[in-house]
Amino acid sequence: MKVRQKITDLPQLYSAADVAQALRCSEWWVKEQARRGRIPFTKPGGSYRFTAEHVAEITRIFESRPTGSSSAAVPVSQSARRRAATAVSVTSLKARPPRRARHGQSQSTAA
Repeated sequence: MKVRQKITDLPQLYSAADVAQALRCSEWWVKEQARRGRIPFTKPGGSYRFTAEHVAEITRIFESRPTGSSSAAVPVSQSARRRAATAVSVTSLKARPPRRARHGQSQSTAA
């Protein structure tokens, strides 16, 4: 004799709107991430649904942790940034004279 699973034993499914509200992002973002396969989901009946485990996994996926190196915490001075930026070869640009000025020069030299 088989024992049927009660409906209350099934996992709670949340809509994309519910997940977006919980994560404080847009519903479009949640659906787009699911469509691209970046976040876990289930799709019964053609709509994206999420379990509590899915939401926990989504927060882990997009979690950001500090790096272990202490040098990342030291701010770089602006002078060091300028030196690093100027180390690259830079071509200075010169503006062309307006067409009116060029057109007037060619007529005055022809006369």
